[in-house]
Amino acid sequence: MRARFRRSLGDESVIVHLVDGTYELFRHFYGLRRVDDGGDRPSGAVIGVLHTVLQMIETGATHVGVATDHVIESFRNRIWPGYKTSEGMEPALLAQFHPLEEALVAMGVVVWPMVELEADDALASAALIASANESVQKVCIWTPDKDLAQCVRGNRVVQVDRRTQKIRDAEGVREKFGVEPSLIPDFLALVGDAADGYPGIPRIGRVTAARLLNRHGAIELFPPDVLGDNHDRALLFKDLATLRTDAPLFRDVEELRWRGPTAAFAALAEQLGDPRLLDRSVVAPVARRGRARHDSLQGMR
Repeated sequence: MRARFRRSLGDESVIVHLVDGTYELFRHFYGLRRVDDGGDRPSGAVIGVLHTVLQMIETGATHVGVATDHVIESFRNRIWPGYKTSEGMEPALLAQFHPLEEALVAMGVVVWPMVELEADDALASAALIASANESVQKVCIWTPDKDLAQCVRGNRVVQVDRRTQKIRDAEGVREKFGVEPSLIPDFLALVGDAADGYPGIPRIGRVTAARLLNRHGAIELFPPDVLGDNHDRALLFKDLATLRTDAPLFRDVEELRWRGPTAAFAALAEQLGDPRLLDRSVVAPVARRGRARHDSLQGMR
């Protein structure tokens, strides 16, 4: 996707870009594996994610935050024992999470490495914080993860699917799932989410789930006979699907403004074996408001 995000010099409105670093790492890891006939490059996925973020900056993104799962397990594993864990993950993939976080920080990008909460919770929290700021024109959540559809608000907080090159606003969520964004946790509770490890309610598929939710509203409002003995189980799954929005990630969106790479990025790019990273970061537009580029950039080429 080559979406353009440039603003005019006199326009103070802001577009905030929130990136699912975990998804991007998976995407690049398995993409490279297909290209390399099953081989794994030790830092290949990290390099891919860094280039993806640089591409966003080159095409006009000024305010960027990346959320990652520093630890795959979260509080949800205590709620439901079958919830997803790191068990079965490729060791070569798992080994790139922490280096990615370190590399993004060195590149000057704000990173939220989540431990008790998940990366999805960080994206949801960041979207809420950013959208509360009147200077923010739009919040773009870069992930195809259906969980994040619950964060969409009108056409101001949208979901960007890099894979399908679609920008999904509230109407897009309704078109895809058949329910309002606010009912996505209820929808997932009923149909289940195999990727996250909970099965949903037996004999309820997407069409039936949408019909029930549009007729009765949230699961809490369902008549007792609709789900019967599965009502409490559905509420438990809804708790799993509901993203937390109270993570204190930042106070001011200006904290997300990219001002160029840090002095540490030159050595890191060399360590990764990809000098293009440094070249791209040095010439990329630096988002600033009355502030000069880092002095350390002068000798970095």
